[in-house]
Amino acid sequence: MLSFLRKISIGGRIKDGVPTSDEMEAVEDCLDAKNRGLISQSNTELKESVYGKLIKFKIIIDLLRTIKDPEKPQTLEQLDVVYEDCVEILRQTPKGVSIIRIEFNPTVPHCSLATLIGLCIRVKLERHLVALFKLDIFIKKGAHSTEQEINKQINDKERIAAAMENPNLRELVEKCIQEEE
Repeated sequence: MLSFLRKISIGGRIKDGVPTSDEMEAVEDCLDAKNRGLISQSNTELKESVYGKLIKFKIIIDLLRTIKDPEKPQTLEQLDVVYEDCVEILRQTPKGVSIIRIEFNPTVPHCSLATLIGLCIRVKLERHLVALFKLDIFIKKGAHSTEQEINKQINDKERIAAAMENPNLRELVEKCIQEEE
């Protein structure tokens, strides 16, 4: 399993999924703190769990970094729409499904393309992640004038499917999530 995670194809490029020594030290510190309070889980199981979450987190961040803004030539990361703190991987459900929560921050409180940005994030992650997961995508609280309506739209499977059937919208999403060569 680890060898599979070492090299993950992202749009034709190969990314190394192994954390750096600094990141592993942080994982070790986290393990030490958590291990003191957890007697039911062995150190190995806990280490694998934290290590797996760290790898998933790095992959998700790398995918989000490359999404382009629909209006501007910059990426969402360059515009501070997505950032490292916007990704949260929650505990797995009893059936082994990881819950990935993404929060993004539109550039202005009345951004007319916030729904499209959320759609781009969803489509990109659904295409590139292979594990069992559930995506929850939300606008940062208080960052948009119609955040509740947009959150409902970007987390509704039927609305997502209908949007992706529209050829003009699908072309725009493809342009935004396309990897640079």
